[in-house]
Amino acid sequence: MATVTARIERTPYETHLTTGTQVIVADEPADLGGGDKGMKPGELLAGSLAACTVMTLRMYADRKNWPLDSAVVHVDYTHDLTTKRSLFSIQLILNGNLDQEQRARLLEIADRCPIHRILQNPIDFDTILVDDARLGATSSIELIS
Repeated sequence: MATVTARIERTPYETHLTTGTQVIVADEPADLGGGDKGMKPGELLAGSLAACTVMTLRMYADRKNWPLDSAVVHVDYTHDLTTKRSLFSIQLILNGNLDQEQRARLLEIADRCPIHRILQNPIDFDTILVDDARLGATSSIELIS
């Protein structure tokens, strides 16, 4: 997987996420001091789960040659600060001429996407401070183009 780089400059909260040629803008809404130019970080997390889920369903249905016309996933993410627990509420809509057995199997497969599996297991972090500014140097012109 490509390394994701996040860069923030002087504009409050506007952050550019890049993986080489791909760019996504993350931001906070105006009422929190941001410019509302992109999704909030929690929305990006929920979006990763949603995207991975529908991609996994598409791959599985295509491999089985099942008539899945489209899959839609709505993901709501909440985090309880008291219990320190997160909840992803997922609503799945399957469109196509699928029988009940196929629909049930696709529901099972939805919970097996790689991002779902990552999020349901313990996660470790390894954060280091890098003194060489050249490692993170990318001009804002490169990010916007």
